[in-house]
Amino acid sequence: MSLLPKSDSIQIREVWANNLDEELDLIRDVVDEFPYIAMDTEFPGIVLRPVGNFKNANDYHYQTLKENVNLLKLIQLGLTFSDGNGNLPTCGTNKSCIWQFNFREFNPNEDVFANDSIELLSQSGIDLLARGLNKLAELLEVERVGVCHQAGSDSLLTCCTFMKLKGNFFSGSMEKYAGVLYGLGIESG
Repeated sequence: MSLLPKSDSIQIREVWANNLDEELDLIRDVVDEFPYIAMDTEFPGIVLRPVGNFKNANDYHYQTLKENVNLLKLIQLGLTFSDGNGNLPTCGTNKSCIWQFNFREFNPNEDVFANDSIELLSQSGIDLLARGLNKLAELLEVERVGVCHQAGSDSLLTCCTFMKLKGNFFSGSMEKYAGVLYGLGIESG
């Protein structure tokens, strides 16, 4: 598979309660051969900002992320599995497979959310968030497959962008980057 997949070569597998077990079986079958995992989540926005003293900007960003994730309900989870060369599993088909898990617990009539985030997600086709990723992918000439702000499409874009960065800019071990999130990285690095 090319690092720049075409829309007709990708199958975004929608996961709901009725096909969860079947899709988890497929994932169990591919995870050993495709151990790189890119993920994206869709949450209903940033609804609170922490107050207090923070060690640095990274600490503030981490606390903002942590508190909002702990408070809000997940809407979607996208997973893209690949091998070290960026190849994706095919799940016995002629298309590469990525997964988009849809959660039904979020209810806009009862749950906390940021209005602008829900409007954006609704316009993206989510029936009831990634500028930096989009810009980086554009600079690297990585093509998006699927709809922006849908977790499956965003996880694939994350995977392809990572593989392009890895191939073009990083040499040697990637261990020093393990566990680093954008905006929450190591102060000295």
